[in-house]
Amino acid sequence: MSIRVVGRKLGWIMVVALLGANLMMGARLYSKEVGDPDREDVYGQMALFTRVLEQVRKNYVDAEKTAYTNLIKGALQGMLQSLDPHSQYLDVEMYKDMKDDTAGQFGGLGIVISIKDNVLTIVAPMEDTPGFRAGLLAGDKIMEIDGESTEGYSMQEAVKKLRGPPGTKVSLRILRTKTQEFNEVEVERAIIEVASVKGTRVLEDDIGYLRITQFSEPTADALQNELEFLAEKNVKALVLDLRNNPGGLLNSAVEVAGKFLDRNQVVVSTQGREEKDNQVFKSRSRKRFPDIPLAILVNAGSASASEIVAGALKDHRRAVLIGEKTFGKGSVQSVLSMDEGTAIRLTTAKYYTPSMEVIHERGIEPDIVVAVPPEEWRTLQVQRMNQENGAEPGAEEEGEGPAAPVEDIQLQRAVEVLKGILRFAGQTEAGVLTAHAAR
Repeated sequence: MSIRVVGRKLGWIMVVALLGANLMMGARLYSKEVGDPDREDVYGQMALFTRVLEQVRKNYVDAEKTAYTNLIKGALQGMLQSLDPHSQYLDVEMYKDMKDDTAGQFGGLGIVISIKDNVLTIVAPMEDTPGFRAGLLAGDKIMEIDGESTEGYSMQEAVKKLRGPPGTKVSLRILRTKTQEFNEVEVERAIIEVASVKGTRVLEDDIGYLRITQFSEPTADALQNELEFLAEKNVKALVLDLRNNPGGLLNSAVEVAGKFLDRNQVVVSTQGREEKDNQVFKSRSRKRFPDIPLAILVNAGSASASEIVAGALKDHRRAVLIGEKTFGKGSVQSVLSMDEGTAIRLTTAKYYTPSMEVIHERGIEPDIVVAVPPEEWRTLQVQRMNQENGAEPGAEEEGEGPAAPVEDIQLQRAVEVLKGILRFAGQTEAGVLTAHAAR
């Protein structure tokens, strides 16, 4: 063996020794700093990590995979993903991609995804988008993207795979959970633009209806405009449709809930281990509609911000929830910058309803359960979209025949409930939709 090779090997041994010493010293110092009673155990575990690292370096069959940078990066990724599906190590490229997400336009499928039961899952497809037109449903499991298994995918990796230039296509292998059938679906990416408030109209017996498709910056103002339109029609009750609304911005949810609550009522709170993660968000809208009887429609595609609104109005007894249990997405992720352009995304808090019920992985239970089979729900969405776009009632998407009409039994039940409330209240003047201006 040449002197150069021996020297290089000794150099690597010294690097690993220094790395192990630094890790163990750091563990000791950190344990002292935070008063960790198990600091000797931390020291031992860091020593174990170093020994395993060296065994992998020495014995793993594919030597090209055992560079220290690869092994350490893999260890960090595994550590964070073992906590929950939303915590993640972001290398330089992934961190840069995350920061660039809000810049410029990109092509998407019009679906919101999450990781549920350790599987990449569609929370909801947005109406009139490529994903919706391809027949994707809330709850579908994405097993493969372009022939590559999604097992072990992080959220960031999945989003990166699904996005791309408008006009390009992506192939998905889908598991439909309720039927346990696999489907191969090809979807063409497009620029996604969806109005957040749609379908405003007056139903029978002066009952108003509108739906919110997502919670974005303009949602609260758009909702205000539609509520004022309904107030001019003297509606006496309101159906707020949050079905298949995958969520959006927290502030938007707080503003929307505040439209139907008195000032300074709790909408949602967050709780974590650090004091800064414990926050309470209260209603603060200047134009409110706090008296009108209200029914909210929810289903398994109602997630995140939708669950915040539904949970708040249910807890304050401001609305009757009708439909199916919501998705259960209610955790807060913080992005913490590390050295050399890397970062970690870490779950630091969870959302709680005003009665301190946790939303995450539990969802919100409706007051009145009315289930709709997935196939009927798909047809209902198309019917509703056709009605709002002025198309023929029986029209289907291109390439498919007309669908037989389906009754929206969840909406029907909401109307029945509101009729009962109005009859019980004697349809007093206080029940008419009128705005209360905050002083």
